[in-house]
Amino acid sequence: MTVRRILNAQPKRTTTTIAPDATIAQVIRSPEFEDTGALVVSGDGTTVEGIISERDIVLGLRRIGPELLSKPVRDLMTSKVLTCAPDDRAAGIMALMVSQHVRQLPVVADGKLVGMVSVHDLLHLRLEEVRSEAEAMQRYITGSV
Repeated sequence: MTVRRILNAQPKRTTTTIAPDATIAQVIRSPEFEDTGALVVSGDGTTVEGIISERDIVLGLRRIGPELLSKPVRDLMTSKVLTCAPDDRAAGIMALMVSQHVRQLPVVADGKLVGMVSVHDLLHLRLEEVRSEAEAMQRYITGSV
């Protein structure tokens, strides 16, 4: 299974980005941030400049305090962003995300953002695979092909 399969199964194909000069208050008011817990930071909507996550904001609150809400995203974003490609194997991406403690990963093709996958997406895909394998094995054992 590849990341492309996850992207194709997602209901909406657009990935919301936020500009680096937007405020943290704008981030937390974003419905997409509420749904995913992270937004890709991009000035042009296609180039990944960073990612801002719930973890970034919580750490910023601890360090800066409530005035954090008026700070620009660029001050808090993670700028060294792990990404993947649509043809990457889902199992490898899951291992990378677990080892690096990230919950969302931007998907980039030809230098442009094409989507985002989450640990939840990968676990859901794996669960589907396991169910399918179990059903096939049951049909094989019972002879009901």
